[in-house]
Amino acid sequence: MNQLKSEDYPAIYENYVESVQGDVMAVLEEQLTSFPKFIRRIPESRHTYTYAEGKWTVKEILCHIVDTERVMSYRALRFARNDMTELASFEQDEFVANGRHNERSIDSIIEEFVHLRKANIALFKSFNDIELARKGMASGRLISVLAFIYVIAGHLNHHKFILQQKYLKD
Repeated sequence: MNQLKSEDYPAIYENYVESVQGDVMAVLEEQLTSFPKFIRRIPESRHTYTYAEGKWTVKEILCHIVDTERVMSYRALRFARNDMTELASFEQDEFVANGRHNERSIDSIIEEFVHLRKANIALFKSFNDIELARKGMASGRLISVLAFIYVIAGHLNHHKFILQQKYLKD
């Protein structure tokens, strides 16, 4: 797999990318099992908890992680297939506000995550070095296919850390 370079992604994603240590595909595989285990350890009493007014609930954060992975993998697929159409932003707050996430069971969220992640791992493994190096414009920013894979892994890391620090500490 290609080596990710700083010119492959915009600075806005730097924290996500830097949180991924080692082989990104190995990280995705590890998250496939460790993240559902982490979610299952969250007490039910915390599923709709927020630590401050206007913040998302635990279920909303979990569904945001899934939604973002779906959007980023779609973008990666478009660019890998050499579709250089500029892709619009997605409004994460609207996704959450309209997702009815708090009505869902934790098991349904975990199931969706696992199916999506397995499909994405298969997709990403199918990309060759040329496809991984392709870049396109998404949200007004130039980014490579490989960078999207790092962003997916790092975005999960970011929100897991927030959950641990802001939602599950007491």
